[in-house]
This record gives sequence, structure tokens and C-alpha cells, in this order.
Amino acid sequence: MTEEELVEYFKAQMGKDPDMASAVAAIRTLLEFLKRDQGETLLGLRESLTAATDCLTGVDSSVAVSSGGELFLRFISLHHWSTRTSPDVKKVVLRVLEKAAAEKKRFSVYVTESQPDAAGLQMAEALRKLNVPVTVVLDAAVGYVLEKVDLVIVGAEGVVESGGIINKIGTYQMALCSKAHNKPFYVVAESFKFVRLYPLNQQDVPDKFKYKADTLKSIKNCLRSIL
Repeated sequence: MTEEELVEYFKAQMGKDPDMASAVAAIRTLLEFLKRDQGETLLGLRESLTAATDCLTGVDSSVAVSSGGELFLRFISLHHWSTRTSPDVKKVVLRVLEKAAAEKKRFSVYVTESQPDAAGLQMAEALRKLNVPVTVVLDAAVGYVLEKVDLVIVGAEGVVESGGIINKIGTYQMALCSKAHNKPFYVVAESFKFVRLYPLNQQDVPDKFKYKADTLKSIKNCLRSIL
């Protein structure tokens, strides 16, 4: 499987469902890569999969792709290829709320817009279909609405070795506001989101996990043109 085919398959998986986590798409792509790989040794297989993971990280530089690749490498074996993984593609926070709604729990939700991709609007629409009362608020209005809520739930792009999380911009401010208001702050994440990374502070997080691959490439191109 060439790099072009690998990237094309990954993008096709992401295109099938906009809500699919990039880590899930990466794992499915690596499974397909595994089916086509002709490696005969475990060492050769691991090297091929590592190179494939690096290739996918170049397409989508999120920490979820990296952690998904690491998890996949951790459990590969030369036998029993019939074993498959089929993780749920829905957002984990939405799944938690869906479960609560299914159990007839009574609650309402404040959802931030989550700009720039407005992911919060999509979640709000999904919650309305479940007949859950939902209010969409500006990202900057978190501090204002927190005095009205009982708890805060967020997802995570990655869970690092210190127990901290890497997530969309704005999560840190939300956590600080929650602490100031003495509100419980919960993080829900899939097991494949755990990543071997130990950033010491916000600035220590590698750039490849902060920005999209396209953004990093644009920055590099701009620097080259300046130099």
C-alpha cells in the first residue's frame, strides 16, 4: 500500500462520517494497511506500521491520530488476524448524554459553539433530536453561564502521562472557570486517546498536536518564502 493510497483511504474514512474521530479513521486505515502488507517478520511489520502512522500524522496532526497509531502498534500480532476492532464513531460526550437520556434522566445542557468549526451546533442538534433541553452559548460566555450549571463535561483529543489532557482551544479556560465556581469538571475519553507524552506546560505541547497538518505546512512555506 503506497503512501498515496494510505492517505486516500484515510481521507475516505473521514469523509464517510464527519463525526468520526480521527483516531478511529487512523486505526481503520492501519487495519487495511495490515491486510495488504507483505511483511514476514514482526520487526518489519512494526517498522511498516510506524512509517504508515507517521504518514497519517502528516495528513491530520492531531494527538488522537498519534495515540491511535500507538495503541494499534501495541496490540499487533502475527497470528489471529481475524480479530477486528469496531469502535463507536460517535463523539464520546454525546454518547454519555445519550445514555443518560435513554435512562430517563432529567437534565438540560448548555453547549458552547466550539468555534471555529462550530462543532457545538452539531451536538446541540443531536441533543434536540433526543428531546434534551439545550442552549447554545458563545465560547466567551462560559464564565457567565457556569453559575447556572451543576457540572461540566468535556471530551479530550488526548490524555497524557501526567493525567492532563490535550483538547480544543478553550478547554483550559473552561477548567479554570469551573474551579473558580467550585463546579465539578469531568473529562470523558476513549481508551485509545491515551498517548505517551509528558508536556510540562501549555507551551511544551508539540506543535504537531496544536495545529492541523495543513496549517503547519502553510507556516513552513511562508517561512521558506521569507528566507
